[in-house]
Amino acid sequence: MFTTVKDNQEYGGSFIHSYGSKKFVRPKLDNVLDAVAQARFNEKKWVWVEDDHEGYVRAHILNEDKDKIEIEYESGAIAFVNNSKLKAMNPPKFDMVDDMAELTHLNEPSVIHNLTVRYKAHHVYTYSGLFLVAVNPYRNLLIYTDEYIQSYKVVASIDKHLNELQNQILQANPILEAFGNAQTIRNNNSSRFGKFIRIEFNSRAQICGANIEWYLLEKSRVHYQTPKERNYHIFYQLLEADEDIKKLLLLDGTADDYNFLKQSNKRIDGVDDREEYLNLVKALDIMGLSEKEKLDLFKIVAAILHLGNISITSYLDRADIKNFDMVERACHLLGISAEGFKKSLLAPRIKAGKDWVTQAKSPAQVIASIDALAKTLYERNFGFLVERINKAIDGPNAKEKAGFIGVLDIAGFEIFEASTNSFEQLCINYTNEKLQQFFNQNMFELEQEEYRKEKINWDYIDFGKDLQPTIDLIEKINPVGILSCLEEECVAPRGSDQRFLQKLNKFCNNDDPDAKYKTTRFQDGFILKHYAGDVEYSVNGWIEKNKYPLNEDITRLLARSSQKHTAKLFEEYEEENNDRTHNHSTSSFVSMLKVRKGSGSFGTVGQRHKQQLSTLMSTLYVTHPHFVRCILPNDKKRPGEIQTKLVLDQLRCNGVLEGIRICRKGFPNRLSFDEFRKRYGILCPNLLNRESFIDGRTACQLLLDQLNLDKERYQIGMTKVFFKATVLAELEEQRDNKLGVCITQFQAHCRARLARQFQTRFSRQADAIRVMQRNARIYISLREWPWWKVYAKLKPLNAAYRVDIQMQERDQKIHTLEAQLKDQSSTANEMASRNQELENQQVELKQLILDEQSIIRELEESKQELFQKFTMAEERIEELESELNQKSKTMEENQKNLEQKADQANLELFQQLEENKTLKERLAVLEKENKDIKASLKEKQYQFDKETIEKNGKIQQLELDYKNKIDILNTEIEELKEQLNEVKSQSARDNKQNHETTVQLESEINELKQALNNETDTRNDLQTKYDCLKEDWDNLTALVKAESDQAKSRISRFDQVLNDLKAIPSS
Repeated sequence: MFTTVKDNQEYGGSFIHSYGSKKFVRPKLDNVLDAVAQARFNEKKWVWVEDDHEGYVRAHILNEDKDKIEIEYESGAIAFVNNSKLKAMNPPKFDMVDDMAELTHLNEPSVIHNLTVRYKAHHVYTYSGLFLVAVNPYRNLLIYTDEYIQSYKVVASIDKHLNELQNQILQANPILEAFGNAQTIRNNNSSRFGKFIRIEFNSRAQICGANIEWYLLEKSRVHYQTPKERNYHIFYQLLEADEDIKKLLLLDGTADDYNFLKQSNKRIDGVDDREEYLNLVKALDIMGLSEKEKLDLFKIVAAILHLGNISITSYLDRADIKNFDMVERACHLLGISAEGFKKSLLAPRIKAGKDWVTQAKSPAQVIASIDALAKTLYERNFGFLVERINKAIDGPNAKEKAGFIGVLDIAGFEIFEASTNSFEQLCINYTNEKLQQFFNQNMFELEQEEYRKEKINWDYIDFGKDLQPTIDLIEKINPVGILSCLEEECVAPRGSDQRFLQKLNKFCNNDDPDAKYKTTRFQDGFILKHYAGDVEYSVNGWIEKNKYPLNEDITRLLARSSQKHTAKLFEEYEEENNDRTHNHSTSSFVSMLKVRKGSGSFGTVGQRHKQQLSTLMSTLYVTHPHFVRCILPNDKKRPGEIQTKLVLDQLRCNGVLEGIRICRKGFPNRLSFDEFRKRYGILCPNLLNRESFIDGRTACQLLLDQLNLDKERYQIGMTKVFFKATVLAELEEQRDNKLGVCITQFQAHCRARLARQFQTRFSRQADAIRVMQRNARIYISLREWPWWKVYAKLKPLNAAYRVDIQMQERDQKIHTLEAQLKDQSSTANEMASRNQELENQQVELKQLILDEQSIIRELEESKQELFQKFTMAEERIEELESELNQKSKTMEENQKNLEQKADQANLELFQQLEENKTLKERLAVLEKENKDIKASLKEKQYQFDKETIEKNGKIQQLELDYKNKIDILNTEIEELKEQLNEVKSQSARDNKQNHETTVQLESEINELKQALNNETDTRNDLQTKYDCLKEDWDNLTALVKAESDQAKSRISRFDQVLNDLKAIPSS
């Protein structure tokens, strides 16, 4: 599988992988390892030992000898083994490593052990050098939940049409799974076709459309499955549809009532076909299919089931239909005549020269025609469905396409038993051979070409095996390859599998021990040497499989169907009947069918597959690929279980180990000078003087020298710095540690400032407490003063008592005002704390910090004003207390003259009341000012939050736009470089290719002319032989009739003689 990935913005950092892609690097684990495991490992010399059942098992060495090594297994068993069966074991610190290229000892047991421990810890994705290894979890992962996805989602408004398009793209998957997936022995939802999905993006990095291309649909599954497998999901889902739909499709009964389904597994554990059908209908609705379009698709599927129930019998060596009602059902759904279908099926018309003749079919040939028709109907219905999906997900803004992310999902390399590897396995393995060559060219050859351009010290290495000889052996025309030889045998009269094998042995076999082609022991096939191993193919049935034996009399009947959908599927046959050429108005689906059928009049499966693969490779060669290797952990479909031998076989076939070795030999990671300087300059902050100019190469060299890196682990090119595997991961760890120290220091400064603010607040509170204590002591001493006691007794007797009550009320109000002031001070402190948090988050935004500081200063000034007012209020209280004391002394001194001076006291009391009234008015003014200050604070806080949010949004948008522009410019620069290289190399190839193409076309034309002449001569000979045979047949019939009459006459005479003998009396 190939896919492209986006940058991951999680913690841990990222570094530039080969071809500019960014690879996520998780932060290193804690350096404190498991002491018990490490100590156990250090006590003994641990190794991996080959085992026939487990693949590899753990053991430690007891004694070493030249020939034999004594080991002890974990179970306690002791054995002597050869040194070749031992593999080194990595220390425990390498367990659960994210990238297996980091392993010190890189071997098969170390790789399978790392995958096993990660898989059991629910880590199914592991880097393996240049590609990603994905192990099937056989369960739903939490990383696909809505909550997890939401954490990666950018908060922004999404256009309604864009949201609808994204939903349609997502709903394409359940539709394709229903029609293209089936249960196999190893997978309950295995994709039985290859697909290349393109997600198109515009210049704003928004999805503007999608497209799906499909390859190699497994058509044979339509009419045959093993007992442990199932047909395509759609067949079982339709049997669980609504009764109204089933009546329209003439479906009744269960899967056991249909020949195409009865031999398969009927149910999948944990899967409800009824629920899956409802999900399918919902997805089709979202895709925009009308009720008629859905019914048309379902009619083709139901017609296939009815075709499979047609029973063929033999009558006088001719085929006949036993249950005509099944024919009527299928023909009703297909919109054709049942009688015409029966006639075309049993005795189709074929064209011999200029005349049409009827050719009777045997039962086996009729059954083969039904199977071929069922496969063709399903394939064309599937192709129409994919085209309809593409039309829906193309998007209204398709013209804005600026790039795409593509995912290729196709079957992996297949090696079965010798009798099982057939034509389908050759096509699949041929595809994987081309994809492996593409992988080698991208990851190894182009990688070394990059080293040469950057002029770094590098000796060319021939990575891996040369795959071109095997590919040429399969696809080449001159000399004859396997596919071209098969084409010739399919065209030739009386072609057979055995004659095809004889030609292959003649053209391809040689005595070279390293030859890619070898003969088999029993001469029933051949052995082909692939990159994943030798595969023995059986050629039984290859001619029929490649011919694609379709009854053209039936296809012409389907092209004239009353059902528009059915007629559209076979539209090109109707146009052939009318002898019309295709014009520009021909539908894209018909054009696609012609491409799949082949450019000539005789299209074959091999031609079609070769052309599809060529188109796919052309698309892949203009992309920047990322490779994913998918691994099945076990054949029981159980989560958390690893079968070592099964996984090892897949790792060898996928070339995982070879890829890791190659990755470690080369320099898979690289950064431009500017990027390296910006990202890792923080590790040496005082090294580079910003005031003086230093070019990028020199700056990088200084940084690398200061970091004390091994010079063999990096190379400095013309524009980039190249690194061995794991180097950038170590630099990322150092950078994270450095950033951690800086952030810790910043946090310390913040905490110090907050502590100082708290200490100031605490000091003021202490001063206030001391003032309260002093006042309390004064009050107590006053209360115990004898004259105060006298005053207290006389207080109720005079008007001064009322003054005391008023003073108490005033004190209570003052305390209330103090509480309000404290609340206001607390609010101001909270605002200051919030401002401080915003300062921590917006360090780089200097202007915003200045605004915040300005607001803080305003709050501080307001607080000072409030504090001054509070101080004035306290001073006024002290003045009043002083006046009260003075008056008390005056009252004591003049107590004897109190009555005489009553008028004077009343006058003073009146003045005191006036002052009290003035104090109340001032207190009201203070309360009003307090409310105004609170309102002003709330308004400023709201305005501050609003401006902060607006500025944050603008800054994020500017950062996103800047990043998009940089990515677009980098992509354009890379594309221009590639185009320049391609133009230089293309000019040289075109001259050579034109000459070869001319010679090849002339050779093909001559071969086709010769084949046509041979075909004409053969048909004339056959017509002559047919006339002679017919005349002989008539003569033979007359002779048989005459001999029959003579025999009857002789029998009559014999009976007469016998009766006469019986009449003679015995002597």
